[in-house]
Amino acid sequence: MNKKPDATKTLRFYKEQIRGEIKRIEANSSAKQVAGKAIGRYGLWFITTIVIIGVVASIYLEQDKLAPVMGLLGSSLTALISLLASIAGANDKEERPEFEVIRELIDKLHVEGEEDPFQVRVKENGEVIVKKGLDEYETTK
Repeated sequence: MNKKPDATKTLRFYKEQIRGEIKRIEANSSAKQVAGKAIGRYGLWFITTIVIIGVVASIYLEQDKLAPVMGLLGSSLTALISLLASIAGANDKEERPEFEVIRELIDKLHVEGEEDPFQVRVKENGEVIVKKGLDEYETTK
């Protein structure tokens, strides 16, 4: 009979030791890890709630009113999922290639602009001559 209380005390001791270790690990967690755990706990409930709202709306709403509601629910689901993914760091933000192309074009324009300035001449008869580098354009009145 003495073994039961000893086993219970030992079990309680190990449980408390494990709880203490869990709290220590949580205290050393980064904000990203804490956010990821919170998303794991609550994010699925938010998404499920939005889906349930869509199902209930499809039952009770008329067909012409259903499309805008489903559109709003779909866009809110997409926004919520991308928000949760960015908070959790599931997908890193990638540099979009069009921004790189725009930067290169701007840099190229700055370099070309410094080398070849525009020259504009207006003749007496109203003709305008625009020259940039080797290119020359004439306009008539």
